[in-house]
Amino acid sequence: MRINLKWKFSAFIAALLLFVVIMMSFAVLKGISQYQREQTESAMAKQSEAAGARIRQEYVTGARLDAVTFMKLQGRKLAVELGASSGGNRVLLYDGAGETVGDSLPMADSRDVGEALAYAKQNKIAYIVKGDIIDYLAPIAGPEGQLGVFHLQASLAAQHVFYRNVQRMFIAAGVGVLAVSLLFGFVYMNRQAKDIRRLNEAAERIRNGFYDRTPKLARRDELGDLSDGIAAMSEAIQTNIRSQKQFFNNISHELKTPLTSIRAYADLLDMYKDDPKLLEEAREAIAQESGRLFELVENALRLSSLERYEFEQRPEKVELKELLEELCMRLKGKADRYGIAINKHLHSAEVWADKESLTHIFMNMLDNAIKYNVQGGSVTLTLKAGDSGLAETEVRDTGIGIPEELRARIFEPFYTANRDRARQSGGSGLGLALVKQLTEKQNGHIQVDSAEGKGTRFVIAFELYDRRKHLQV
Repeated sequence: MRINLKWKFSAFIAALLLFVVIMMSFAVLKGISQYQREQTESAMAKQSEAAGARIRQEYVTGARLDAVTFMKLQGRKLAVELGASSGGNRVLLYDGAGETVGDSLPMADSRDVGEALAYAKQNKIAYIVKGDIIDYLAPIAGPEGQLGVFHLQASLAAQHVFYRNVQRMFIAAGVGVLAVSLLFGFVYMNRQAKDIRRLNEAAERIRNGFYDRTPKLARRDELGDLSDGIAAMSEAIQTNIRSQKQFFNNISHELKTPLTSIRAYADLLDMYKDDPKLLEEAREAIAQESGRLFELVENALRLSSLERYEFEQRPEKVELKELLEELCMRLKGKADRYGIAINKHLHSAEVWADKESLTHIFMNMLDNAIKYNVQGGSVTLTLKAGDSGLAETEVRDTGIGIPEELRARIFEPFYTANRDRARQSGGSGLGLALVKQLTEKQNGHIQVDSAEGKGTRFVIAFELYDRRKHLQV
């Protein structure tokens, strides 16, 4: 059977408070009982001492008699006198043999106190509580030994009434606490359960593919944090779905363009088989478009693997200056074709990173700086090891630049600031997205500074190699 959370919580709070009330009642009632017993013992001990003093006084000042004779002759008178002085309580006196020699209330019912009397005859104090009556027996000490036994019989009814009243008060308090805690616990948890149901409904909507109606709870507690988390998750899923759709739309469009061009040239070749000029033009176009198609697919697969799977890193100590020198040599032919001069200002700097990833990063950056430059322009490559423990590589070109409003989007997949220029140069719009992903996987960061018509400046920073920190296993 399914039990609602609000009932569970209400029952828990009620049980907890009831337990507290019960424990408090036990402690208080035990304290009251102990206090009443101590007060009774103290009061009766004082009366017993006073009675003993009075009897000794009578024994010493009166005619010289033995203890048994004295108690038999004076017992009744002394019992009545002591009973009157004790507030009307019943007083009995016994001689040394345990015989009753005086009773302040002789018409009252007798009670069996034989065991306590035998104990008191041994010069010890004893008392018996039965019902609302207490029988207190104490030895009467004389000048030459024990004269007899003093027996005080008193009522405890008032104490017992007070104890039962307090007990009933705690029972009533327990019932009240139980009822109130159930009520308030239910009201409080009803609100909590209501918010939990809203979160559950939001999660159910997300599971069913509805991401645009996720409520936020105006709370400053864990449920509020959970609500914010669900809302953020919904927005992230929605953003990812939009990005995925955009990705497929973009890649479909980008794949369609070279394929259309290749198909068009294939049709032309079928129609004009004997035209050598068309054959040469078609060969170059098909080679260019197929190369662009290959690069597009390769970059798309690489970017997808970076986003979906944990990147397999093979970090090692890399001399960045040597790597950049090698890349500049590899791109020199392309730079010459575009009429671009490559200027280098490289200082020695060792980093701890995956060499293949570094090669891809800087090859892409230098290639972009050449492709998106102007005829007769230049690319300046600067490497320096900063005091902050980072190796900073700056790639600056004199090209067309990036408008400020488009700068934030250049790292998005398939986004190009100048689509016509990208198509002419064979760009796919995936290069910078890959660069950013690979840089962050290497614990580096990339910054861009550009203005339209004034060139672009990229700064890529990686942590310098530290032998103590980057020990190879």
